[in-house]
Order: sequence, then structure tokens, then C-alpha cells
Amino acid sequence: MKALLRGTCFLATCLIAAVFTAGSSPATKSANSWNQKAAAAYLDQREGWWMAWPVAARDHATFCVSCHTAVPYALSRPALRAALAEHAPSANERSLLDNVTKRVRLWQEVEPFYRDGKDGVNKTTESRGTEAVLNALILASYDAQNGSLSDDARAAFNDMWALQQTAGDEKGAWPWLKFNNEPWEARDSQYYGASLAAVALGAAPQDYRSTPEIQNNLKLLREYLTREYAQQVAINRVVLLWASTKWPGLLLPEQQASIIDEALSKQQADGGWSLSSLVGTWKRADGTAQEVKSDGYATGLITFALQRAGLPRENVRLKQALSWLVRNQNKTEGLWPAYSLNKRRDPSSDTGRFMSDAATAYAVLALTQTK
Repeated sequence: MKALLRGTCFLATCLIAAVFTAGSSPATKSANSWNQKAAAAYLDQREGWWMAWPVAARDHATFCVSCHTAVPYALSRPALRAALAEHAPSANERSLLDNVTKRVRLWQEVEPFYRDGKDGVNKTTESRGTEAVLNALILASYDAQNGSLSDDARAAFNDMWALQQTAGDEKGAWPWLKFNNEPWEARDSQYYGASLAAVALGAAPQDYRSTPEIQNNLKLLREYLTREYAQQVAINRVVLLWASTKWPGLLLPEQQASIIDEALSKQQADGGWSLSSLVGTWKRADGTAQEVKSDGYATGLITFALQRAGLPRENVRLKQALSWLVRNQNKTEGLWPAYSLNKRRDPSSDTGRFMSDAATAYAVLALTQTK
């Protein structure tokens, strides 16, 4: 009888466990997964909108390559191909690459994205420097996928080196757009741009950095990044950390560790980061208060950079960050929320989603990072 009762109790326990397991399985799966197809659809839709937006249109039937939408799209969209069973760039990736390639080939003919007479003092020079870096970054990143540096990417790097500053306080960097907009077009964004140049160089295949003709340029860039390091806001140093993971020796191990420690010290209780805590005392132009809750841009970028820097996914703080990203995707629309540092925007408007464009891209990079 006791044996029978034990068997009955054991069977009942198994049945109850099975019921709870069956009932909780979808919730568990949902809590630990994210919608890659929705993320790809969001990124594709936003890049498509940007390319067709009249405000983004430029001469020679080209469009502006934006820091908030186009560049993050180019860096992140390839990471979603496996989930979509794609074997080649998406249609919008191809359009973006064709646009960049066209502007590189017509570099002496196309007008800058912004001009002095129309957009403000020094905007022609700033625009050229910014575009040169972004063109090299996009083309080198795509060439890294096939292991061969194209003639167009080499031309983009040549344009970039031709505009590198060789004297003064900005020696080693590039003229960079300053529209008083954080985090990509403010007075401190020149360092961000120089760090992106370092990312491009780290991505360039065929050991491009060993090219004899660019050794002095590399030296000037390293010296600038070192010289201005201490004055940077935290988010700029995170981009430098990312660059150092692609360019060995760019930072000393203790410098990498310092950036990692700084980033982790600003992680919030929910596992994410708020961009407003990473840009010093920056205030919005409209006087509204900065958003202090965690956002997808800061969390995605930092989580991506920390993984690139060698933090294993088993690291407790990194697990919390990845969990935040999984929990905070809008699974229907595919996006991650992020907020303007410069004024309060309607998050449902096209321009109000600029930060979410970048947030979604870096969230994708963080969640698909495998090493």
C-alpha cells in the first residue's frame, strides 16, 4: 500500500509539474527571446523612409548619410540575415551602399551635405570631414564581411586621410558637424567622429592598417585620441572602447578596464543605462528635463562594447543588461525606446524616432554579438 501511495504521489507530482511547465513555457520563452524579424522590419522601414524623405535628399540623386538612421542601419542590418534566411544585403542595404559608393566616386563633384552659405559658418568643411569618415566606416564594414577591401573603400579612406587635421588643437581628428545636438553633432562630437574613424580602420580587411603610406596618419589619430581622452564624456569613451576591440593596441589594457569600470558604475538598477547620465551636464534647448530612465541607445551601445571588450555573457552585470534589452523591445514594432537629449520629441513621429533608430541598431548588435 505504501509503495502504491508513493507511486501515486509521484505520478501526481509529475502531472502537476507538467501542467505548470506547459503553462509557463510560452511565458518563459517570451521573457528570454526577442523578435528579430520585427527588428529587421523596423530598421528596413526606417531606412526606407529616410532615403525617400525630401529633407534628406542631396544633389546627384543622393541622400544624406545620417548618424542616427543610416549609419546604425548599415552597421547592424547584416547581423539579422541569419534570422531572415537572407544570403545577401537587403534591398535597402543595397540602396544605401549604392548611395555611399556613388558619392565616393563623385567626391569632387557632389556638394557637401551642408554648406556655409545655407547652413552656417564652417558647415562645408565640417560636412566634408564627417561624410569622409562615415563613408569609410560603412564601406569598410561591408568589405570586412568578404575579407577584401574594395577600390571604393580605399578611395573613401583616401578622402578621409586628405581631410585629417595636421595642426592645431584638433591635430589628428577631422572637422565634424556641430549643430549643438548631442550625442553626434555637438562640440564634443569630434572625438566621437575620430573614434568612428578608428572603428573603420579596425574593420578594414587585408591588413589595411599596415599600409606604409598611412602610418603617419595612424600616429596622428592615436595621439589625438590619447591627448583628448581625459576630457571626454562617458559615451564617447565607450565608442573608443569599441574601436579598441577592433584595433589592437589602440588602448592600454588599463585604459580599457577604466572605461569598463566607468560604464558599469553608471548602470541602473533595472540593468540598463540612461544616455542622459553619460553626457555630462548637457541640457535640452527647450528647457525640458532630460529623460533619466534607461534607454535602448545607451544600453545597446554599452552592452555591445562590453561584449566586444571581452566580458562574458555569464557576467552578472552583462546578463542584467542583456535582459533589459530583451524585456524592453517593442515586440510588435520591433524597436527599442530612446530619447532625444536636445528637446522633447513626440516618440511616434518620424523625427521623434531618430534615437530609436540608433537604439534598435545597437540593441541588435548587442543581442547578436557572439564573441
